[in-house]
Order: sequence, then structure tokens, then C-alpha cells
Amino acid sequence: MHGEYKVPGGKLVVVDLEERDGKIAEFHLAGDFFLEPDDALLDIDAAVNGMPVTSDVAAIAAAVRGALPEGAQLLGFTPESVGTAVRRALVTAPGWSDFEWEVLHEKAVSPRMNLALDEVLTTRVGDGRRKPTLRIWEWDESAVVIGSFQSYRNEVDPDGAARHGFDVVRRISGGGAMLMAAGSIVTYSLYVPGSLVAGMTFADSYAFLDDWVLQALRSLGIDAVYQPLNDIASAHGKIGGAAQKRLANGGILHHATLSYDMDGQVMTEVLRIGREKLSDKGTTSAAKRVDPLRSQTGLPREQIIERFIETFSTLYGAEPGTISDDEYAEAQALVDAKFSTDAWLHRVP
Repeated sequence: MHGEYKVPGGKLVVVDLEERDGKIAEFHLAGDFFLEPDDALLDIDAAVNGMPVTSDVAAIAAAVRGALPEGAQLLGFTPESVGTAVRRALVTAPGWSDFEWEVLHEKAVSPRMNLALDEVLTTRVGDGRRKPTLRIWEWDESAVVIGSFQSYRNEVDPDGAARHGFDVVRRISGGGAMLMAAGSIVTYSLYVPGSLVAGMTFADSYAFLDDWVLQALRSLGIDAVYQPLNDIASAHGKIGGAAQKRLANGGILHHATLSYDMDGQVMTEVLRIGREKLSDKGTTSAAKRVDPLRSQTGLPREQIIERFIETFSTLYGAEPGTISDDEYAEAQALVDAKFSTDAWLHRVP
């Protein structure tokens, strides 16, 4: 059995092993990481050999950590990444290159339609009716997109939203509110089969699925890092955040919103929670712009999106795709039946 795991922001961890009588056998670790002293590699191999094949990531990591000599240095990988690679070998998890990918960047549609498309396209990938896909959002009106489990009345100031022209909608994934002013953010969705992240912890899958965008941001001069659980940041602060929804058919929706240029004052007048966050930080005024992508790159939003598409396509061999008329029609039906209804918007009062 063979397993691989690319540590987000780090190195490739490769394991080969056999299963004998419910135990891991003939285990060997390899990769492009750095490890001192050299013979610590043999200590890691010995620690994993003989473990039950049912061992989870935490148990494998603990065994590896306990076997390391005092002062050992692991650079570009961790004991947890060894555990992840082992689990992926045992479930024969595929990698990015084992799939054919499509990239979608189509016409602007309403925020509700974007949310419905997320559900439709994730379902189709889970059913095997669509290739795994990256979609860049475009929208034709400003909106506040609240998380599936957020309280409408606790998160949003309806008067402030109406005054600034923000519709309020609810998505199917968890996480926090997104303020989607026209031209102010970059949002993308990944629709992937669950097998791509098999063997990973839920937390590890976030960083794994966003590693490509970190590479794209670094190519633009931003020293981007991933901060658990779901934040993309640089030395200048938070750039954006990700959220996931996992469907019963195996489809996974992973989407992220990155700030291009946002009016901080408007944010506090539309989002109630924004006022509390600023208060906690001792900030006396929000009358400023939050513009990590614009200020750190000096590039127009469209050029940043082009680099995202170029990076993803180069890394994973993705080809341009389209959303079919049938998919748009299915999404519109979902807008009418779900995303436009008060029952959905106020499912958490």
C-alpha cells in the first residue's frame, strides 16, 4: 500500500506499507522533508511497524513522537503528517492528479443563485455526474452571506443592510458571515469527492484543499499562511476564511472568501458581530478600508483571479468548463424552493 500527503506549506510525506494479520508491516517513510539526525528515519519506521491498521492519525503521531531521539528536528513535516499519510495508504486515497478537473468562471448571478449552484454542483460531483470542479464566483448585487448555523438577529443589522444595499442570504456551510460588496472580495468554491481527503482529519482537509491558493498568493508576493481551523492570513493580518459542507452522497463543498477591498465602517453598520470584534480589540474607529489583496499586490481584482485560475490549472491539469443549462435550471428551482424563502433565511432566528 502506498500513501502520500503534501503538508500545506511544507513537504511531501510518502509511506509504503503492507497489512499482515491486522497490523502494519514493512513500513517505510520517505519524502522531500528534512530530518535530523539521519537515523531518526529508522526510529519512525520502527515505531509504526506493528501498529494496528485501525490506528488513527493521533495514535500514529503519538507513536512517532515517542520514538524520536531527544533533540530530533523535523522540518517540513510533523508526526501528524506521517499519520495522515498512513491513513491515506490504508484507505487507498487518490491524489489531485488522479482526477480530471474543471475550472468555471462564468457570468455574474445573484448571491442566491451562487449559493444554489454550490449545492447543485457539489451534489453532482458526489453522484459522479460532474468532474471535480473549481468555480470562481461573480455576483450582480451586494449581499451578506451568513453561515448555516448563525443567528440572523445576532449577526445582521437589517436597517444597516438595507441602508447600504445588502441583501441577506444563508448558505449551507457553517462558519461566519461574509460581506460580499460588489468587487470587494474574491470567492471560490471547490466541489470534490470525499475520497480526495480520505484519511485526513476534518481540520487537515481545510489546509489541504486551500494549499493551491497559498501558492497562488505567494506567487503574487503575499507571504500567505494557513491558520487553523480555516483562516488564510499574512503578516499583515487575516486575508480570508474557508468553510465546508459534506453531503451524504460523498460530495464535499469547500469554499473560501478573500478580502480584496472592504469598507470597515460599512461592515460594522451591517454586521452586529463586527462591532463586538472591534470592541474586543480596543479599536475605536472602523472608518478604514480592509484591503489585503489590493494593498499587498497592487493588482486589480481580475488579475488576481487570473493568477488563481492559472495556478490551479498548472498544478492539477484543470481545463476550462461550463455550467450547463440543466445545472442552472436545477439551481434556479433550488433558489425558489429554498434560498429565497424566509423559512431558510430564519432557520436560526
